[in-house]
Amino acid sequence: MAAKLVQTTVTAPVAGELLPLSAIHDPVFSKGLMGKGFGIEPSDGKIVAPVSGEVTMIATTKHAIGLKTINGMEVLLHLGIDTVELGGKPYQLRVKMGTKVIAGQDLASMDLAEIKKAGKPATVMTVITNSAANNYQLFLNELDQLVAAGDSVAMVTGDGVAATVSSAKPSVKVGDGKYDQLANDIIENVGGPENVNSLIHCITRLRFYLKDESIAKTSVISDLDGVIDVTKGSGQYQVVIGPAVNDVYDAVITQLGPQFSDDAATKKAVAETSAAANKQHYGVWGTIQHGFSGIIGVMTASMIPVIGILAGSGILKGILAALTGFKVLSATSGTYMVLNAIGDATFYFLPVILGFTASKKLGSDPIVMAIVGGILIYPQIIAAAGKAATAQISFFGIPTHLVSYSASVFPIIVAAWLGAYVEKFLKKVVPLYLRSVFIPILEALILSVIVLVGVGPVITMISKGLADGIIAIYNFSPALSGFVIGGLYQTMVIFGLHWGLIPIVINDIATNGHSYLNAILSITMVAQGGAVLAVFLKSKDKKLKEISLAAAVSAFCGVTEPALYGVNLKYKRVFIWASIGSAFGGLITGLLRVNNYALSGSLIGFPAFITPGVGIGSNFYGYLISHYGTLLISTVLVFLFGFSDKMLGQKKAKAKADKLETVTE
Repeated sequence: MAAKLVQTTVTAPVAGELLPLSAIHDPVFSKGLMGKGFGIEPSDGKIVAPVSGEVTMIATTKHAIGLKTINGMEVLLHLGIDTVELGGKPYQLRVKMGTKVIAGQDLASMDLAEIKKAGKPATVMTVITNSAANNYQLFLNELDQLVAAGDSVAMVTGDGVAATVSSAKPSVKVGDGKYDQLANDIIENVGGPENVNSLIHCITRLRFYLKDESIAKTSVISDLDGVIDVTKGSGQYQVVIGPAVNDVYDAVITQLGPQFSDDAATKKAVAETSAAANKQHYGVWGTIQHGFSGIIGVMTASMIPVIGILAGSGILKGILAALTGFKVLSATSGTYMVLNAIGDATFYFLPVILGFTASKKLGSDPIVMAIVGGILIYPQIIAAAGKAATAQISFFGIPTHLVSYSASVFPIIVAAWLGAYVEKFLKKVVPLYLRSVFIPILEALILSVIVLVGVGPVITMISKGLADGIIAIYNFSPALSGFVIGGLYQTMVIFGLHWGLIPIVINDIATNGHSYLNAILSITMVAQGGAVLAVFLKSKDKKLKEISLAAAVSAFCGVTEPALYGVNLKYKRVFIWASIGSAFGGLITGLLRVNNYALSGSLIGFPAFITPGVGIGSNFYGYLISHYGTLLISTVLVFLFGFSDKMLGQKKAKAKADKLETVTE
């Protein structure tokens, strides 16, 4: 049916002060994301129909009513801001779905006193949700005036169609919220609004009822950043989101329009899947495995975007170490200073980068988490943590031990995980019109304090205990110590527990001029490099081979993060066999009493194993045997037992499910 010009008078649905949408304290309405319209600050609780038409939608919580005129204009009445949280208590309805009404007819009543007591604005919004699709223009009467319910307040003109015929596709408006682009991409790839009948959600999934599922581009949706998986079942096209599903659902409905929602079905789905999640039981050991896999999964996923630059930085640092070791370049020269800054920057600012990437996986605010990362490596905190005299501070009377978080991974991951919960809590207690200013700074404050005052001291205590135990073992038996340290050190690195050993190494070199301990730490880098080298040699996957080779070179240059997070932890058997190879390498290092004479190691750090004043001798030969022996052991073990390309398919099949805290729905 051809579009025709329509003119519709819109009356005030409630008595009160007439306001433009821009004055409403809700960005969804004030920015026009729901469509053109107006607001009224009510002085009375009686709600009447602003137009004649049919009731097409009533929210389960009674705070929203949808109407459709004979000309196809879709009007939404939204009674109050954030009032969905009141569960419908302040509202009494006079109509039901399908009721035909005329302008001025009684629709509902709202208890203004109860809404005000709950701390919610009672502003009533009248919005034309399909204004963009039909080119509607809204002409309001004089604003900021008092109107009575039923008074004419606006004229709408534009293209219209008969209410029984739809000649225009539903409109999609992309806002500027955190999940708006993801919502737009999902809508586009399920076939657009015209392919959607309705949408509900459960505790982890968007559940679309599509007109034609074959139109949906499943592979494209699966690869979207923020989407974990796509499944089909019960007549639904299910897009698995995870913990952020509520926010993504809100963004999708904002763009599609409230007529696509079904609050009752959503509530039922959430209840059913929550019950299923509560019944899920892994057992003690299963729970530990599930939790550990979740942590490792988030850590590796967060590191993947920076693996390339990390590997390149590691190689650059290795080249610089070689150039300074051979006296080709002075560590005090301007050239060294600039190149070292380029090589160090990614590691120094790693908490900032991971704060951003981890938040996308865990549903917290990326900008806030980047700021939290910046707080953790704030220069004054780093400087204070490096000195025994200033590392012990008091925060509001709480004794706190400062730790250097530069190049750390685990603490910012903890902060990103907690961030989603902190943000959700703050949204409940901070009024809507104050959220944009106060929620980010409060979230940054809470999370920074938790890490600095809570996580830091715990890590310090555990790492110090481990360091004391390792030194005691070394004093008892260098070979046994080498086996234990070789097997455990890279695991300690993952959780930031290795910092307890670093001061011992520094002190040994500063006071004695050498460190047996650093020689053992050195072979753990070679073992991780050997493991990822085996993956490079065995895999036929082009992308994995590229990552593996770069990660291997980086590890041989003394930087293991690309190997750890890019490959070895991702395919857990690789890391396990690498650690076994590392343990035997440490045993050899301890037996040969290999010594290290500088803060350097791995294969690129061989000058640090040349005994000062003696030159190449037994210690250097011990270095060659221990390090290249470790390389051989680790590479062979992983090549034979630790990896095959079959794991690629298994990983892809399991990875998406592993990201969900709840896998049974």
